[in-house]
Amino acid sequence: MFCLLRSRWLAVLLWITVAAGPVLAGDGSGVAHAQKTPSYILIGFVGGFVRRDNPHHGPVQVAERLQRELPDGAYVQIFENRHTKNAYRTILRLLDHDADGTLSPQEKAGAHIILFGQSWGGAAVVQLARDLHRVGVPVLLTVQVDSVRKLWQSDKVIPANVAEAVNFYQTHGLIHGQRQIQAADPSRTEILGNYRFDYTQNPVHCDSELSWYDRLFTPGHAQSECDPHLWAEVEDLVRGRIAQ
Repeated sequence: MFCLLRSRWLAVLLWITVAAGPVLAGDGSGVAHAQKTPSYILIGFVGGFVRRDNPHHGPVQVAERLQRELPDGAYVQIFENRHTKNAYRTILRLLDHDADGTLSPQEKAGAHIILFGQSWGGAAVVQLARDLHRVGVPVLLTVQVDSVRKLWQSDKVIPANVAEAVNFYQTHGLIHGQRQIQAADPSRTEILGNYRFDYTQNPVHCDSELSWYDRLFTPGHAQSECDPHLWAEVEDLVRGRIAQ
């Protein structure tokens, strides 16, 4: 009787193990296999409480256009601004060519990363760049659009792993962006510019209807989410770095 029960328990354990599958990425053999590292990794962040698939917002529209037109092997993804850790883990996974769970100096050196975001998403860009700096992963370009930091964040100083950074902002309403970003190490990071947009002089029409709160208190900040001219500049910056 004991032998029969033990046999049944062993069979159950074997079934659980097989159903769970191997922990490492692979073909089921339990051995990690090399993966192709993307030629470019483009990560965008939406602002506020916007969903990452909301089609009315600039970061989402830029990502969709780039996804259709970038060369094969490029990776494009949008995240909510509260999910910087998910974006960080995604980048590390994509760079881990041999899938061994750690990044070699060669894997880090092969990174071609571009980060962009609006509002809280702009601050998320700097936070993610800072996280990557701590593990020695370089970033080609960061783009902040009317960047607004959360209480525990800083979106002004760009870490030294970033090669180039640019900042777009407007100054009207209760919510407005960081006016001036600066490099932690100017010898390693070039600040391409801090560019002001004035929507009192040149208002834009958003496809999505603005709430009464946005119209009354944050009209400029809301327009920065959907300004086609502004996001065309962001897209041109990204394409320029890919074409180099």
